[in-house]
Amino acid sequence: METMRFVLLDLDYVTQKGTAVVRLYGKLPDGRSIIAYDRKFKPYIYVLPHDIKECRDDLNQFKPDKIEKVHKKEEGQEKEFLKITFKETRDIFPIRKKIKNLRSVEDIREHDIPLQGRYLIDNDLFPLSVVEVQGRVIRNYPGKTCLFSIENQPKQIKSSLPLLNILSFKIETCNPQGVPRLSEDPIIIISFSSNQGLSRVFTTKNSISDYVETVPSEKELIQKFTETVKSENPDIIIGYNSDKFDFPYLKERAQKYGMKLNLGLDGSPIKFTTSHRKTAYIKGRVHVDLYKIVRRHLQLNSHTLKHVYLELFGEDKIDFPAEEICACWNDDGEKLEKLYRYSLEDTQAMDRISAIMLGLSIELCRLVGQPLFDVTRRGTGYLVEWYLIRKSYEYGYMVPNKFGNYLRDVVGGYVEEPLPGLHENIVYFDFRSLYPSIIIAKNISPDTLTEDGDEETCHIAPEFFYKFKKEPTGFIPLVTKEILNNRFRLKALMKESTDPQKRQILDIRQNALKTLVSTIYGLYNHSTYRWYSIECSESITAWGREFLQKTTEKAEKNGFKVIYADTDGFYAVLD
Repeated sequence: METMRFVLLDLDYVTQKGTAVVRLYGKLPDGRSIIAYDRKFKPYIYVLPHDIKECRDDLNQFKPDKIEKVHKKEEGQEKEFLKITFKETRDIFPIRKKIKNLRSVEDIREHDIPLQGRYLIDNDLFPLSVVEVQGRVIRNYPGKTCLFSIENQPKQIKSSLPLLNILSFKIETCNPQGVPRLSEDPIIIISFSSNQGLSRVFTTKNSISDYVETVPSEKELIQKFTETVKSENPDIIIGYNSDKFDFPYLKERAQKYGMKLNLGLDGSPIKFTTSHRKTAYIKGRVHVDLYKIVRRHLQLNSHTLKHVYLELFGEDKIDFPAEEICACWNDDGEKLEKLYRYSLEDTQAMDRISAIMLGLSIELCRLVGQPLFDVTRRGTGYLVEWYLIRKSYEYGYMVPNKFGNYLRDVVGGYVEEPLPGLHENIVYFDFRSLYPSIIIAKNISPDTLTEDGDEETCHIAPEFFYKFKKEPTGFIPLVTKEILNNRFRLKALMKESTDPQKRQILDIRQNALKTLVSTIYGLYNHSTYRWYSIECSESITAWGREFLQKTTEKAEKNGFKVIYADTDGFYAVLD
């Protein structure tokens, strides 16, 4: 039996001979890629029975792979469930409703958690971390890819990560009016830059520059694109608005010549999904659309590559309006050479920007345990939910089913309108992490919400009088406290450190935790959230308003005049 260690980049699953097979895609220490197959992991759901013995007998008609009794926490108490394991995910979907309708079944749980997400959680694996597997090599392609069969349970190990191969690319098209037409306007330039030293421009016109390579036609240009991706074997492919422009355009123009963009590590073509508002997915390689990351994390009036580069580095770069590209392309002189430089510099700019902007996404990926492809495209609500699903498994809680899709208005935080005029000697009071602190202090969680009890046993919310048990600690407060404590610990380490690089890493980590903890409260009000609770949402804001109002009143009694208040803080001057 052989042992392999690699950086886990992505995973999926396929069906082979009627059985689900999980595929792990990774990067080996020697720079090669690996596809590791795990045929032992099976999909499962939970059943909450009225009567366990009767329910077990009823479930046998569906010929499950295994039925076992388990204990999980739910609604503030421990319950008995039946864990039903199947050979294939497709076995579950047709019979979920039939199982739920059995007289012996009260309800089903965790029936909609994707197999690859379940695999990561159950094996305690995190993408972009080092994974160790044992088994046998199926096939070795020297210098390229290793195919491996996993025999024992994979495990994550503490190990330094090798440098990931990151390849940035960009295409240029030509249309005199500026807006390219898929059916008519060809790709004229494809540029590449990587952290492995590649700086290359491919085009269908001649050039005097040594970084430019000329090919006879657009067809050969697209072939060069595919060849370059395969030869560079990147772990991460970076584009800028590549989900909406570069990859769809490449695919459409390739189809014109009867070609496929077979860029996947397994030789599969690029796939366009609609689960993330149309995205370009490449198996085994992480496609990152850098535009989506900068839009999320940088508050700018414009998010063009030029403006983002200027904001981050204080440096200008060559820029071409779309309508001028065609004129430069037809010039065949210095303007054409400038167009080549512009295209290459754009990919080099992507390299520098991604070196800064990818840090937070990678840390979130390691924190919530979801692949980088998803983390860079999904909202913080999605990330928080997966974090909580993972914590549910860790703490022995049952993951709630989803509710529906509706939103009810909740009264927000306390606001006092600004006092007009010019003010001097302004001081600012604010509560540190107000809403997360309220969740912890008042034990606000769906599993602690109760209709029984008094002030001795319950926290009673102002205005609405919802009751939350003081003990035991609820699931959401438990996780929220853990996040806050870890964040405060990292911030303390930042203050102690004199190493700028270490401080930067710690800052990225604490910001990732801040992203999660600042989202938990808002999700209580969204019915698509598994822990949806309008009672929790209204109670948090009610306590927040009470705390802020009482604090402003106390400040005014001590000689301050409040000139503005909002949600978790207020501005005041000495009266």
